[in-house]
Amino acid sequence: MSTQPTVVLVHGAFADSASWNGVIDILRDQDFPVLAVANPLRGLAADAAYVAAVLDTVEGPCVLVGHSYGGSVATVAAHGKAHVTALVYIAAFIPAEGESALALTDEHPGSTLAPTTTPTDYPLPDGTTGTELTIRQDEFPAQFAADVPAATARLMAVTQRPVALAALQEGAGAAAWREVPSYALLTTDDKNIPIAAQRAMAERAGAQVVEIAASHAVAVSTPAVVAELIVRATNS
Repeated sequence: MSTQPTVVLVHGAFADSASWNGVIDILRDQDFPVLAVANPLRGLAADAAYVAAVLDTVEGPCVLVGHSYGGSVATVAAHGKAHVTALVYIAAFIPAEGESALALTDEHPGSTLAPTTTPTDYPLPDGTTGTELTIRQDEFPAQFAADVPAATARLMAVTQRPVALAALQEGAGAAAWREVPSYALLTTDDKNIPIAAQRAMAERAGAQVVEIAASHAVAVSTPAVVAELIVRATNS
């Protein structure tokens, strides 16, 4: 049995757990147990509760990693979880209490995501409808994964998971980075979350920072850099 801490990976909007595949290969080669959570992408509190329940199944210390909107989810889910020894943010939102992903994006110019998305209504359990967003497939490679091989980016466009608009509008109920050491990989060529926003959030959280010239899909394009930061965080 491995004595390494478990790494729990949380993908963000317009992605799925397979986006971590390259990172997972590297971590497993170094004998880290890894869990890649299927983020529901329905609402921040509900998504965080789901991830928190997954964390409760992990024995021993773990490091929680969030990409994009998954950073918001990780921020809430890790609150009060004593066995989470570090948070790692990969091109991610790092909200304070009450802050939403959309509000944080709007604080700094530079995101070109909104014009590339298509809204679709879907039914809610109470009989009303909600709105979910997808990135149009022909625009996905340039918007989300400009440094990913073209064939892979096209597959990512097809397999992307839509996100409920309400999830991006919902404020965080807790900010675990106030109590847990944080690390952040910032992507300077990101068209989803402006680099100025990433820098501001990481500085506020007191995160140890690495910057890289990469797209929002940095875990796919440059998994070694992502894995290296995660490994550093396991030594917190």
